[in-house]
Amino acid sequence: MSIPNRRAALSLATAALVMVAPLDPSVFAVPSETSTITVGNGPLSVAFSPDGKQAYVTNGEDDTVSVINVKTGTVQGDPIGVGDLPVSVAFSKDGKTAYVANAGDDTVSNINAKTGTVQGDPIGVGNFPRSVAFSKDGKKAYVTNALDDTVSIINVKTGTVQGDPIGVGNYPSSVAFSKDGKKAYVTNAEDDTVSIINVKTGTVQGDPIVVGDLPFSVAFSKDGKKAYVTNGEDDNVSIINVKTGTVQGDPIVVGDLPFSVAFSKDSKTAYVANYGNGTVSVINVKTGTLQGDSIDVGDFPRSVAFSKDGKKAYVTNEGGDSVSVITTR
Repeated sequence: MSIPNRRAALSLATAALVMVAPLDPSVFAVPSETSTITVGNGPLSVAFSPDGKQAYVTNGEDDTVSVINVKTGTVQGDPIGVGDLPVSVAFSKDGKTAYVANAGDDTVSNINAKTGTVQGDPIGVGNFPRSVAFSKDGKKAYVTNALDDTVSIINVKTGTVQGDPIGVGNYPSSVAFSKDGKKAYVTNAEDDTVSIINVKTGTVQGDPIVVGDLPFSVAFSKDGKKAYVTNGEDDNVSIINVKTGTVQGDPIVVGDLPFSVAFSKDSKTAYVANYGNGTVSVINVKTGTLQGDSIDVGDFPRSVAFSKDGKKAYVTNEGGDSVSVITTR
């Protein structure tokens, strides 16, 4: 793909959204796509409920959320209507609610996970909310406002935004909390950095961490020592040493336009959804190298998440209106 075409594809994946040691093979099977689940139009994000029984998928073009029964691998019931252009979804710590960031109308919808219905009025946040994540204690939810260059904090108990938004970098794309819950990492897609928010004070600490070009997504390893950041324009993943707050070693080259990254349950591998070539790269976390061949999935894979038991990975295919199910072992 040429650089102009690559940039166009990246624009489709970002700004255009406004419009609508190696593992022992004798022990671990080679990951492979085993099935495809049809969902709504333009699936953008996927998250598993804490009990592992359901997976929620945001359908950007339908303004809905599909609910997948993980045991049967089928969509259950009618889709849940939410706000305009739902981009991201996350479950609360207790699993009772799920928050959905609606980029098109600058709100967050609150879904009652037991009834599968939206409860209360939508929560107004900043301009073009792109990502939502719950704090470790479950009392707060952080929402990145891409066109405001800010992060809003929602008080989960009251369902209201507390205080002023926190200023971060240019076009904050995703947010994730460290293992100890003391920090929130925010990827700033348009200035190639990661901001670190001190959760206790609600302020940005230190200088931003410079990573690669167009960082889209960030995820922490199970032990909390590393944070992986996908760099969409560079086709690689940066590794941040959480203790020092610095990038360590060379970036790991993956597929075309890496969008999302998630660690396996045991954190021995990390899966990267490559938006540009319809694949998922598997990184051996211990060696920092790719493990085996990339896994073919659907068109424009965007989000990846692991089931509670770690045996499956779900990948949303924005161009295929589907979710690919990868058997991890």
